[in-house]
Amino acid sequence: MLIYWSILVIIFGILFYVLRSGHKKKAGRQSTHKKKHHSSSHEHEFGKWTPVNFRAPSPPAYPDWSIETTKPLPYRPFKYGPDYFITMGLRRLDLDDWIELDNQWTRFHEEKKARLATERASRLCKTTPEAHDAALETMELLSEYLVCRYPSLFEFDFSSECKQIRIKTTGELYPIESDDPLKYAGLLIQDDLALMIEGTDGQYYLKAGSIILPGFWRLEDKFNMPLAKIHISGDVPKFKEKLQFSMERFFRKLTPESPVIRHNYFIQTDEHLAWSESIGSEDTFGIGWDNAQPDPPIEKIHFRSERQTLRRLPRSGAILFTIHPYFIPITEIAEEPGIPGRLASAIRSWPED
Repeated sequence: MLIYWSILVIIFGILFYVLRSGHKKKAGRQSTHKKKHHSSSHEHEFGKWTPVNFRAPSPPAYPDWSIETTKPLPYRPFKYGPDYFITMGLRRLDLDDWIELDNQWTRFHEEKKARLATERASRLCKTTPEAHDAALETMELLSEYLVCRYPSLFEFDFSSECKQIRIKTTGELYPIESDDPLKYAGLLIQDDLALMIEGTDGQYYLKAGSIILPGFWRLEDKFNMPLAKIHISGDVPKFKEKLQFSMERFFRKLTPESPVIRHNYFIQTDEHLAWSESIGSEDTFGIGWDNAQPDPPIEKIHFRSERQTLRRLPRSGAILFTIHPYFIPITEIAEEPGIPGRLASAIRSWPED
């Protein structure tokens, strides 16, 4: 299925990234950087993390950003066929560009609030006790970043006993410290959030998430799973035999100063941002792309792309995923110069599964 091939792209990207990084180290990079990288992540005991004294510089304000006029960036992460290649996918991320917001922010914010106002809320945002500090660290880092990067939308408020962040356009105030930091963090941005925590066995477990607009997967199905099982349960070909060690090695080596970014894409056969009803009800087990309606009306088909970042949190040692969906009618994509032919060629190159 399409989602499994997307996961496979991630894995091969990670494998390539690890091998490339190892080659560069052998070639001889700055010794001071190597020592910092080594001490900050490589030699800790499984399940134990010593906080790292790393703090990213405050980002500059996004140039000319406007909640009304700043359009989503046109990510089109596909290539011409006829061959279907597993490409690298991972690139280094400049932390100034960690979170992207655009003129779809209001739509995403309102849809997230509506979803969290339903009985489903406890299934969309979950945090285990051992992940609470990482969730709080996420909220702290995110709010500090947003106030600097998007000052026309966010500001800190110190009028109450606890520090809060204010959304200027709505007047909403969210606490920095709370019982559910990821819920509030998720309401600030267009991204969904997931936290992976290392266990005493060296594996990384999905221990916290704000997965409100996932499209096609549910936090409840993957919660508390180790990274390997998340992928094995997705039937990723030869993951255990060929890829598991390299992927876990990448997670263990990831340092706070070396975040990465990747993109993927899907064709969604309905117009629902939060949950693709075409693959089945969100309340039904056994959902999948096999359930998608054949030959849907062209007006319903959407191009869905995700901008994903991964970074190690310096205090808790957790690995934070941010997942920003871009959701565009396929009819709009069809009007972009050179894009229809390239996309059609890429789709024709997909394997049957």
